Amino acid sequence: MPLTDLAGGFDLQATLESGQTYLWTREDGATYAADGARGGDAWYSTVVDGEVLRVRQREGVLDWESTTDAESLLFDLLSLDDDLRAIRDAASDDALIREAYERYWGLRIVRDPFFGCLVSFICSAQMRVARIFAMQEALRETYGEEIAFDGRTYHAFPTPAALADASEADLRDLSLGYRAPYVVRTAELVASGELTEADVRREDLEATRDALKGYVGVGDKVADCVALFSLGCRDAVPLDTWIRTAIDEYYPDCAKGTYAETSRAIREAFGPNAGYTQTYVFNHLRSQ
Repeated sequence: MPLTDLAGGFDLQATLESGQTYLWTREDGATYAADGARGGDAWYSTVVDGEVLRVRQREGVLDWESTTDAESLLFDLLSLDDDLRAIRDAASDDALIREAYERYWGLRIVRDPFFGCLVSFICSAQMRVARIFAMQEALRETYGEEIAFDGRTYHAFPTPAALADASEADLRDLSLGYRAPYVVRTAELVASGELTEADVRREDLEATRDALKGYVGVGDKVADCVALFSLGCRDAVPLDTWIRTAIDEYYPDCAKGTYAETSRAIREAFGPNAGYTQTYVFNHLRSQ
């Protein structure tokens, strides 16, 4: 697939190693291994609904392989239909935003499968991106279905039922620590049908955020991450350490005291599709 076919181009590594997804693996083993290290033409892989999808970026070309005809899936997972130029043109334009977009141009917002995204960000509290990824990798290898493709074995993300049946002690052995009971209880809620993806999809961001907080271990920030990186709420701005740093240094008028009020203020400061700008700014500040 020629990159010229994609409005605004594409940067595979910036997209998949920018702290917005932990469900893709760089097959050379270097996912999140060294911030800023370029992957060259490394393959990345994931498993969705039992199908393996592999993708790599070469000079001017995006290659993919799959166990199924996955072009539409690829466009959905990596938001390849988004017009990056239009998104950038509509966003606010100050020095920080300008630098972030210029440095990581081609980064796109992912649309991860809901349950894997939810568990990933429950595990994200007080963790660096490399540690979060390692936890999800351990969950996949321990509890995920094995799928053979092109001479390799891939692991799907565990089903809600599989993690609901896991013991807290076993999850702690995978370095989940105090997050282990959160993951088990949240998996039970999804597996039982008590609180599903359909239940948390609401008409606006704040209603979606409130619904997501019904899961154990999900607060405002984690809810915004899931809303942005799985549910398509492009106006979500998770207030993590890096965005709060940006607010302190660049947007002090947006510090309003409460999460909800600060969130509304920084979304307005970033402009339309504020979640896109947030992800560029987050990756820019984190990687310096």
